[in-house]
Amino acid sequence: MKQKAPRRGARELALQALYAWQLAGGEADDLLAQAAAAEDYAHADHALLDALVHGVIARASDLEALIAPCLNRSFASLSPVERAVLYIGAFELSAEPATPVKVVLNEAIEIGKSYGGTDGHKFVNGVLEKLAAALRPAELARARRRPAAATCPPNSS
Repeated sequence: MKQKAPRRGARELALQALYAWQLAGGEADDLLAQAAAAEDYAHADHALLDALVHGVIARASDLEALIAPCLNRSFASLSPVERAVLYIGAFELSAEPATPVKVVLNEAIEIGKSYGGTDGHKFVNGVLEKLAAALRPAELARARRRPAAATCPPNSS
């Protein structure tokens, strides 16, 4: 079996931790301790995993406010997997400028395909593309080699 790239592994473990957090709550450090017991933990990028879990939990309401204008339904109505993938993508787009937009989008699509519902990855991609167009329009346009698509309405807060 092919071993995952360390950053992909970190995102997948973050997804699992954030899924658990949404369902049962908990502190970031406790969720990370549970992640450390996972089979793929040794091969994951621990710094990225830590940044994602701590960052999303600390900024959850801010991230929801960024994501909500890009949705065609309420954030609460999304599946926990879709919410977790969107949290991770929104966090990386807003707080990790060194991670290219194209990487954020591709990783969200691939993780959505692996863990989400049948077409959930398409929905997540559409939402994150709108968010990327709002947060990093020039970079998105370069990545797509075309003008950025419609963006989310600007956040009023």
